[in-house]
Amino acid sequence: MKKRTIAIIVLLVLLAAGGVFYFVSKGDPATLSVEAVSGVKPQIGAPNKERIPMINIAEPVGWAKGEMPTPAKGLAVNAFADGLDHPRWLYLLPNGDVLVAESNSPPREVAGPVDWIMGKLMGRAGAGAPSANRISLLRDTNGDGKADQKTAFIEGLNSPSGMALVGNTLYVANTDALMAFPYAEGATKITDKGRKIVGYPGGGNHWARNVIASPDGKRLFVSVGSASNIGEKGLDREADRAAILEVDPAKNAMRIFATGLRNPNGLAYEPATGCLWTTVNERDMLGGDLVPDYMTCVEFGADYGWPQSYWGGYEDIRVEPRRPDRLEYVKRPDFALGPHVAALGLTFADATNLGPAYANGAFVGLHGSWNREPASGYKVVFVPFGANGYPLPSAKPQDLLTGFLVDGKAKGRPVSVIKDRTGALLVSDDVGNAIWRVSGAK
Repeated sequence: MKKRTIAIIVLLVLLAAGGVFYFVSKGDPATLSVEAVSGVKPQIGAPNKERIPMINIAEPVGWAKGEMPTPAKGLAVNAFADGLDHPRWLYLLPNGDVLVAESNSPPREVAGPVDWIMGKLMGRAGAGAPSANRISLLRDTNGDGKADQKTAFIEGLNSPSGMALVGNTLYVANTDALMAFPYAEGATKITDKGRKIVGYPGGGNHWARNVIASPDGKRLFVSVGSASNIGEKGLDREADRAAILEVDPAKNAMRIFATGLRNPNGLAYEPATGCLWTTVNERDMLGGDLVPDYMTCVEFGADYGWPQSYWGGYEDIRVEPRRPDRLEYVKRPDFALGPHVAALGLTFADATNLGPAYANGAFVGLHGSWNREPASGYKVVFVPFGANGYPLPSAKPQDLLTGFLVDGKAKGRPVSVIKDRTGALLVSDDVGNAIWRVSGAK
């Protein structure tokens, strides 16, 4: 028998055995609603430990011609740009131009069958294509809410994500390093190779890095997700990960600002107090009801518990070594967004123009679950803050932009959420390869 035939038979046997193992060991469907596991006081049930995660991947199908997501009543939506290559993070320049990181995961480590299977699953979810490694510039020259110019602004990057402009320096968060590029207002291309400010761990289970500048521009904050679910690959591999790093660009130095954040993504300043908020994706394989992803005001030196605990002190006994001594000092997050919703983009409502119902609060892009039944996320939500404004959430998340998930198929998956120069919202969609613009209905 030829070697190729033998290899195919072995593969089929392994797949069949894996399928049997999956159906025997997979977690149960969720028993609580997403709403029940959201808010200031979410319902935290008993963990349902899974030997492998529940798998419920929405097949990415994209949008048919003329299709768009559905805005909340009183709002309108249109395509600001389409035909992009896995658009992830957005950034608004002072002149109104919009930068978009067209980016995807770097090649994933395959150290065993679990890594191989996870890579295949992420590919099925729309995250398996090679990264374009490009930031593109989009310009709306006639003010009609649609980009009519697109240029390759910076190329040759390494899975870029977040961007921040300070003076005439544009900072770009590659997966493994913070880079700086010279910027001139109105430029449509940067050919400079850039300079490295600091390096940090790249790739891993969580590859995307975001960056935001302090109000005075003297510091930069970079979000770096964990390399694993709960440190199962060794905690030595989590150094400078599951954290927000504080960078001093003048000294090319960095330190940990806050830790215990499994996969922080969105970064935004709450306008009343100036506190830095982040969105965080929590751990898997504790069942469909755990653990809620969240958003929180990040305090310097705070520890949010990962991997030994979650939601302010619930110990995860799967993690070795156990650290009961750490529980006393763990900080509880401010607001739960629901289990497995994959909270990414974050922006506050100041300077938006969507009407009084959206005057005080935050907009969050929920990329969507791949391991919960029924699925969660796949939408943009609005989180109202206090009745008299900020600084804390006051009600459950409200749907703002939906229709990304239909009959178990993903037409799109929202990622970044920013404001454009008119006060409308721009939402990147890395499955639909588009940027949606949400505005007040005329």
